[in-house]
Amino acid sequence: MTTTDFSRNPENYCYRHPDRMSFALCQRCHRTICPECQTQAAVGVICPECLRDQQKSRTPAQKRAQRRWGRGGGRTAVMAGAAPVTNWILAITAGAFLLDLLLGFAGFSLQSWLLFYAPYVYPQLGGFEVWRLVTPLLAHDGPLHIALNLLSLWMLGRLLEPMLGTWRYLALYLISGLGGSVAVALLSFGTPVVGASSALFGMLGALLVIGRSLGGNVTGILILLGINLVVGFAFGSGISWQAHVGGVVAGLLVGWVFSTTRRQDQSRRQLILLGVVVAGLLALLAVPPLIYGF
Repeated sequence: MTTTDFSRNPENYCYRHPDRMSFALCQRCHRTICPECQTQAAVGVICPECLRDQQKSRTPAQKRAQRRWGRGGGRTAVMAGAAPVTNWILAITAGAFLLDLLLGFAGFSLQSWLLFYAPYVYPQLGGFEVWRLVTPLLAHDGPLHIALNLLSLWMLGRLLEPMLGTWRYLALYLISGLGGSVAVALLSFGTPVVGASSALFGMLGALLVIGRSLGGNVTGILILLGINLVVGFAFGSGISWQAHVGGVVAGLLVGWVFSTTRRQDQSRRQLILLGVVVAGLLALLAVPPLIYGF
């Protein structure tokens, strides 16, 4: 199928707003719905019509529980741009930065426990601190560094999270961060790295694949991604281009998984493929000992 054919396919557009492309399907009727039409369910999202049907079929006990616990009945509408996981990541990342500043007055560095430094991950070198594969996402080297990353996260997260859903979006963020750490271990073994840039580059990579699969114009994303990668290569001092490249590659893979397992009946396959991506990234950690001889 060509990109033009894909973009003309009505199944790639919200059934209530035919001019809006979307990646999310109602978990009950499996129709495509845009962020404005989504209501968060226990698993995935549902469309307004299925929500009304669900509310009509409530038992008296369920109605009493809804009145007791709130009008939303435990479900929160996902309005356009609503991104609760993004907000949590922003808050936790900013909190970690502020805590590191406060602890610094007592002579303790939280950043030193969060940063990625490949030798600390290998038992052969006296460590096995595997948490460092993802915790660099919480550590930043100064106010400007964290401000730029949090701004980028806020902008990308409000676009991607409503499109992908909570758990898929969180998986993308963490796997992209893991990809950045693995790339640093492979290409710059002795370099300590901090920052959420690898996850941000992964989000751009995933957005590129998903946008392309939906038949959208991804030229702007390509230009933005290219400029940022070139900046990393050209002004390498203080910038880990290795983490950026690793994040992009991981994001492209995750975006491909999401694009090819979009249907509700493909959820198991999606989990398996995501597991393969994670296992493949972890397997690459066996390469540095062969390269560096330890």
